Parts: sequence; structure tokens; C-alpha cells
Amino acid sequence: MTEDLSFRRKPLTPEQRQARDAVRRIEAEKAMRDHEQAQKAFYANKERLRAERLAREAAAAKG
Repeated sequence: MTEDLSFRRKPLTPEQRQARDAVRRIEAEKAMRDHEQAQKAFYANKERLRAERLAREAAAAKG
């Protein structure tokens, strides 16, 4: 039985490789910024909720 080699990709030229790497780098930087933004929002919300809980507990303890 012969091997089907039609699935193999053509090798990239150096220019194509540079373009691909640049796009990947940009996408990775965007993903990192998005993740960092989500983390900041999560922790800000966590601190807000904690402050609200502590205020409720303090109010309940007083009266």
C-alpha cells in the first residue's frame, strides 16, 4: 500500500514565518491583556463584596 502524502503542508517562506510569528505575538499579548483585565475586575469585585459583608456584620453586631 502506498503512503498518501497529500496532507503535507508546503514549507513556509521566511517572510511567511515572520508574519505568522508577528500575528501570534500580537494575539498572545492581547490574550494576556484580556486575562489581566479580567483578573483586576475579579479582585476589585471580590474586595467590594468583602467590604459590604464586613459592613453588614458590623451593623448586625451593633444592633
